[in-house]
Formats: sequence, C-alpha cells, structure tokens
Amino acid sequence: MRIVVLGGGLSPERDVSKKSASLIANALLSKGHEVALIDLYDGIENDEPAESFFRKGTEELFSYDIPETEPDLDQVIADHGGRQEWLGPRVIELCKLADCVFLGLHGSYGENGKMQAVLEAYDIKYTGCGYTGCVIAMDKGLSKAIIAQAGYKTSTWFTLRGSDITFEEVVEKVGLPFVVKPIGCGSSCGVSIVKSKDEFDTAMKYADKYEHHIIIEQYIKGREITVSILDGKALPITEIIPHEGFYDYKNKYQAGLTTHVCPAQFTEEETARAKKIAEEEFDLLRMTAYGRIDMIYDGTDFWFIEANNLPGMTNTSLLPEAAAHTGIEYEDLCERIAKAAGRRHV
Repeated sequence: MRIVVLGGGLSPERDVSKKSASLIANALLSKGHEVALIDLYDGIENDEPAESFFRKGTEELFSYDIPETEPDLDQVIADHGGRQEWLGPRVIELCKLADCVFLGLHGSYGENGKMQAVLEAYDIKYTGCGYTGCVIAMDKGLSKAIIAQAGYKTSTWFTLRGSDITFEEVVEKVGLPFVVKPIGCGSSCGVSIVKSKDEFDTAMKYADKYEHHIIIEQYIKGREITVSILDGKALPITEIIPHEGFYDYKNKYQAGLTTHVCPAQFTEEETARAKKIAEEEFDLLRMTAYGRIDMIYDGTDFWFIEANNLPGMTNTSLLPEAAAHTGIEYEDLCERIAKAAGRRHV
C-alpha cells in the first residue's frame, strides 16, 4: 500500500503526535509499504514533487523524541511566519496520492473531527473513527452527558467558558478535591487536580492556556484503568500507576515514570464487566475502528472519565501495549489499522 502518515499539527499534543507518527511510519516501512510522513501544520513549503516524499525500505528510519513539557505553539506559529491555518500547504495534494492516510494525530484538528471531515470531502480513506465519533468523543462535556444519560457512572461535572467562577462556587457544585481541564485536549495538557484554594487560580490559568472552554469535575478516588478497543472488541485492561503525582503529560511520555499493569489484576467478573462497559460506551459515543475508554474503579463501580478516539501510538502508549498482550505486535497492529481504513466511517 501507499500510505501517508499525518503527525504533528497545531496542537498542544504536537510533539506526542510527531513521536506516534514517526513510529507508525517506521512500522509500515518495515512491513514493505510505501510511506510518506508529513506534519499536518508544516505541510510542504517547497516545489518538490509530492511523489518524492514517499519512501521505501528501512535504511533511514524516522526518529523523534518527546520533550518533557508541552510545545510552545506561539513559537511554532512564529517560526512559520505567523501562519494561522492549521492545514499546511500541499497536505491534501500529498494525501490524494495515497491508498489511505494514517492519522497519527492527537488533540485539536486531529481528534475533533475537522481533519476527518476534510478527508471525507476529498473522498480520501483514513484510519480511526469517522468525524461524528471524533466530535463526540473529543468534547469531554458532551461525551460525559451522553454516558450519564445512558445510565453509566461518571463523576459530577459542569462546563464553563473562561474562568469567571470562584473556588467556593466550584466546591459547592462538585466538592473537594476536583479536576480542572480543557474540554477538548488530551495527553493531560492543561489538567490539574485541585485540593485547596491556593491551587485553584493556577489550575484555571493552566487550563485556559489551552482552551477557554473548561470542564470541572468531581475527583473520583480509585484505580485508574484504560480499556483499549480494537475492531469493536476490548483488549486486556491496563492499570496506570504513576510513581509520583497523577498521570500528567510528563508521566505519560517520559519512560520509567509510570507503571502499566497489563492485564490489570481484577477478578474474572470485574474484568468482564469493565470490558463490557467499555465496549458499550465506545459504541454509544459513535466511535469506530479503534480507541480507548478511560475509567476509575473505586472498588465497586467503573466510572467513565473520558474517551480517546486517536490514542497514542508511542513506545509508552497504552493501546499498542494492550494489543501486544494478545499477540499483536506493533508493526502488525499498524498494518491492521491501515488496511481497515475507510471501512467504518459514519
């Protein structure tokens, strides 16, 4: 197959995406495919033929390391002459030449359905969820509302635009401690757990840095788990245990800072129940192809936290790890996802 792998983009998860996309591209090259790796925001800023960006073989593999902190997007824009357009030059031209586009994107534009809708408009096949599932899953408030309406457990929450609310008002609504996060970011960008009034202003400013639409929710104490879904079926459950603090950006992407227990240690009944809930919530949110459902287990119930419609594909990411426990190696997983492109879009 001839495959374009899209990564990067103008998102707080730009660096994570570039890492995922590099590893995906290398995996597809190792399987004998013809691959072009391109940054969604950078695009192609020269006059070279688009054909020339495809390569074969594994003599020169792609490489990218994730820094400890999120990227400075203002600086990225400045480095590109102040260009605000999130879709880089000639990206669609390149994508039209491929059998499919593998979306190694994360965060805004990659996961919120916009890029999927653009590709659909050009009748270009792509991997992962269709644009409807992306829109629903990426909006943390909307996805929680759908989950709650269907009778599944999720924490008390509310959303607001901007930060015009007092600490006392938040405590009255959701209790203490509580979680503050942007409504449409992933990779824990902008996320804080607030335990006191002194932490409140900093948390609100951190979330507002990434998005003015903020979700604040009750903190649920328990075991943090994720259920990866592939072709509609749950893979082994993974428990996430950060060595310090919570599962923030640094703990997610710097090796050795978090322990993943896969398969997670649950009874057969608990395992079956968690997988069933995850599969049902995956379908309810109109997700397709592959993704993840993140939960907290409090000893009695599995609480929905959020959904991931384009989960990370780095060497510390959860879906590839879960797939490996079923005998699906990383290279085979990437090829399987690529070959399924375009089959399930709604």
